[in-house]
Amino acid sequence: MPANRVVHGDRNTVEFHIYGEGPLVVMVPSLGRRAADFTQLAARLAAEGYTTACLEPRGVGKSTGPMENLTLHDLAADAAAVVEEIGRGIPAVAVGHAFGQRVCRMLASDRPDLVSAAIILAAGGKVPPTEESRAALRGCFDLSLPQKTRMEFVRSAFFAAGNDPAVWQDGWEPAVALMQVRAAEATRVESWWGAGQARLLVIQGLQDRLAVPENGRLLQKEMGSRVELVEIEGAGHALLPERPEEIAIAVLRFLKQLYGGTPSGSAAISA
Repeated sequence: MPANRVVHGDRNTVEFHIYGEGPLVVMVPSLGRRAADFTQLAARLAAEGYTTACLEPRGVGKSTGPMENLTLHDLAADAAAVVEEIGRGIPAVAVGHAFGQRVCRMLASDRPDLVSAAIILAAGGKVPPTEESRAALRGCFDLSLPQKTRMEFVRSAFFAAGNDPAVWQDGWEPAVALMQVRAAEATRVESWWGAGQARLLVIQGLQDRLAVPENGRLLQKEMGSRVELVEIEGAGHALLPERPEEIAIAVLRFLKQLYGGTPSGSAAISA
């Protein structure tokens, strides 16, 4: 079971759930979603010798703070506070899913001293989705809709054909999503797109209709050897519940490359 921790700032508090001991991997969830989306991957990495800290966004659980007039710089600072709290001066690997990958790339740009590499699940940002997909995304957060109707939006926006969206029936936070969308709109894409100079693992679902695969290919084209690109057939924007084993294998391979094949030689972090 994870240990629940909080770190306090001047005007905000960040709650996070921490698993395992070893090099630090910080995880930031998707738009309007909770840290629980990372539970399976976090536990898997912890079993392999890593500390995983899964952040709750502002407005969820004990994570609090201003929800208006924010930018991605503010949300990246929330993640930075966790790394500073438990990282013991050692840079972390930042893992972000969908909207969370924007926060992680912002963190790597703003605080390169805190990020050794970033793992990007569902990289969006420059190549836009269709308006139909945007509308489906909005429908996911309309909790006034009949459940059947809303789940059809979830399936359309997040899941590839044949994958069951029921796993994401719950966990939607409309107020958090609105805050995050406004923060992203208030931030220049160019300020976070390159993730500073961090090494990047980009994992894309080939059936992703929101963060379309061309985004990952563009990153690799622009940044060359700094980017490793993994494309997964049969996965959409949800990725984590759709292809958990393939993602875990790719992430662990990348982490073991960073740490010379084993994390055992790095400083341990205890919950």
